[in-house]
Parts: sequence; C-alpha cells; structure tokens
Amino acid sequence: MTPRIDSHQHFWRPARGDYTWLRADVPALAPLVRDFLPEHLAPLLQAHGVQQTVLVQAADSEAETDFMLELATAHDVIGGVVGWVDLSSPDAVASIERMARHPKFKGVRPMLQDLPDDDWIARMPRPDALQALVRRGLCFDALVMPRHLPSLLRFLQDWPQLSVVIDHAAKPPVGAHGSEAFATWRRHMTMLAALPQVCCKFSGLWGEAPQAAHHNVDAALQAVRPVWEHLLESFGPARLMWGSDWPVLTLAGDYGGWIAVSEACIGSLSAGEQDHLWRGTAQRFYGLPTN
Repeated sequence: MTPRIDSHQHFWRPARGDYTWLRADVPALAPLVRDFLPEHLAPLLQAHGVQQTVLVQAADSEAETDFMLELATAHDVIGGVVGWVDLSSPDAVASIERMARHPKFKGVRPMLQDLPDDDWIARMPRPDALQALVRRGLCFDALVMPRHLPSLLRFLQDWPQLSVVIDHAAKPPVGAHGSEAFATWRRHMTMLAALPQVCCKFSGLWGEAPQAAHHNVDAALQAVRPVWEHLLESFGPARLMWGSDWPVLTLAGDYGGWIAVSEACIGSLSAGEQDHLWRGTAQRFYGLPTN
C-alpha cells in the first residue's frame, strides 16, 4: 500500500466552547456535536495506511490552535497543524510569531466561507501579517466557496510569494457538471491553477454531492469524477493533495468509502503521480517530516 498523508482532518472537543458553527439545534450538524479526538481516528488511519495527518482549525480562536498544538505534541501521527489568526488584527504578527515557535505549526486558515464580506480576503489582511507568513515559510489554507474565487484570485496575484492551498476544491456544485455554476467554477479554478504557488486539496467533495449520493460509494464516484478530472487537468498531480475532511466526512459517508472513491480516481495515474496525490504534495507543501 502506498504510504499516505491525510492533508485535511479535524479534532474537536465541543465543551471547549469556541466552535460556534457546531450547533446541536441544527439537525444536519447534530451528529458532529461530540468529541472527535486522536483515539477515534487512529483505527481508520491504521486500516488505510495513513502515516501522517495535517490537523486543520475548526474554530476562529487562537485558543483552539493552542489546543491543536497540544494534541500535535502528544501524537506523532499529526505531522502539521494549520491554525487560525485574525489576519486583519494589529496583533496578527505577534500571534503568528508565537505559534511559529512550535515546530508543527505549518500555516493559517481564515474561515473565509463564514465571513459576511465575500471580498474580505482581497481587502482586509494586514500586509505585515502576510509578510510574517512568508518570512516564516508558513502556508495559507483557503477555505472558500465558488463565490470567493474572483477575490481569492486578486489576493494571490498580489502575493505571489505566499504558498496557498484551496481547501475542498472550493466546494464546487458536485453532481451538477452540466450547469452554468459548474462551468463558472471550472473557469475560475483554471485561472487560479495558472498561479504556480497554488495547490488544491482533493477533499470534502462527498459532502458537497447531492443527498442521493451520500453513503453510496458508486453514486459519490459518479458525482465527484467530473470535479476530479478538471482538477487533474488544471493542477496536475504535483499540485494536488488528498484529504479526508474527517469527521465532517461522516455526514456524507465514511473514511473507507472516501478512500475507495479516491482510489477509483487516482488509481488511473502512474505510480509516481499517485504518490504525489497520496503523500508527496502534502509533504512538500507543509514541510512535513519524512518517515
């Protein structure tokens, strides 16, 4: 089995109190309102040959980043942490410098999809905060939806030295590949892929598929494949990385099912190209240790 890195997963303990989006009164989210911790993911990683993960923020608080760094210190399987800093704050540089002292801190992720201003990324981050990311060799995870892509493009054109990965392929309209919305997503992603500092995560797509494709591997593959084909054409294997988006994934399917969907897509590539998707791209992008 090819050694694998899960480039996108989460742990949380709702009792900590800063996961404002995790609401038990929202039926669709209620199954996620419980602890998801390393001991819950470990058997899945072992079963599918995943040797390292990248732990990604799920709350817009520095306290949650500190919580994740504590987990990373205690668990070798966590190769890197992507945390949260308010990049528009005068304190952003100090926060970045403090977090960067931890060897597993790899970058930041503003929760752009939840901000009321769709143009925030192009206007609000402080240049000194972005310069601190570049100076420290840190990365930027872009949690965006298709409506954010024009603003993200402007931002990236202004910051060509910043390494950026688009989470979940910007959450396209999976299963609607004949639609105008899908065509617009394709066009914007092609423009972003033309920027050499941009990578993309093949993750989070089962949850974007129609309800009829949830908990159905064959239907999920049929819905996801057009997205995969465009990502592969635009970014190439060396700028794509696989991720699970666990435990959010569990709303639509399971870890083994997403592995199966991904294997059906990635398996058509050469061995070297597959290694980029499953391990190499994430390892290079985040500067993860070589096991």
